[in-house]
Amino acid sequence: MTRRLLAELVGTATLVFFGVGVATLMFGFKFDGGSVAAGVVATALTFGLVLAALAYGIGPVSGCHVNPAVTLGAALARRIEPLEALWYCVAQFVGGILGALLLWVLFRQVPGYHTALQGMGTDGFGKASLIHISAGGAFLAEVVLTALFVFVILQVTNVAANAAIAGLVIGLTLTVVHLIGIPITGTSVNPARSLGPALFVGGTALKQVWLFILAPLVGGALAAVLHLLLYSEPAVAAQPDH
Repeated sequence: MTRRLLAELVGTATLVFFGVGVATLMFGFKFDGGSVAAGVVATALTFGLVLAALAYGIGPVSGCHVNPAVTLGAALARRIEPLEALWYCVAQFVGGILGALLLWVLFRQVPGYHTALQGMGTDGFGKASLIHISAGGAFLAEVVLTALFVFVILQVTNVAANAAIAGLVIGLTLTVVHLIGIPITGTSVNPARSLGPALFVGGTALKQVWLFILAPLVGGALAAVLHLLLYSEPAVAAQPDH
């Protein structure tokens, strides 16, 4: 159990550090060269590729949830025990905060950096959204995108699925989710990914973070319900003995 929780903590911290780091460089430091599309693609690919690498790296240890919404979906699909799921979520939130902390310390070494100016890849709605979407629209988007993402994970980790390509499919799905989600909300689909950066940026990001914690959890739960409706027996995740 200790190894599993450590894997989830380190994995979530890694996802936040690289994914949010690239988002900050693209949109905060304007490395996108003025092209929003370039920033969206770079950030989406980073999140997807990092998750794919983590799936193969720590998947055999913990299943590589690195996301409370995924853990909730897995618990409701009876892939993981409730108490274990709770500890997974704790490790993920701690990992998200530590990943954001490391990123904040790194960017603080850059002259002129301030979270009020360059931010830290936080999610948002209203004026904090690239398309100024409403809170209701942001909630709907996060629920739908998270439900799709978690549903795919539950399917490709089924014992009947091909485990060799599961990590690749999961990573590509997260990439696609970010391609549409970044212009809408910045893309959360992961409460731990949203909470960590929001704590260091504060202000609007922290005031709005409730939506990016609640909506992905609702999406994860919907994914589990859909998964169980499509299969008469809950699938067992393809994980090695521990």
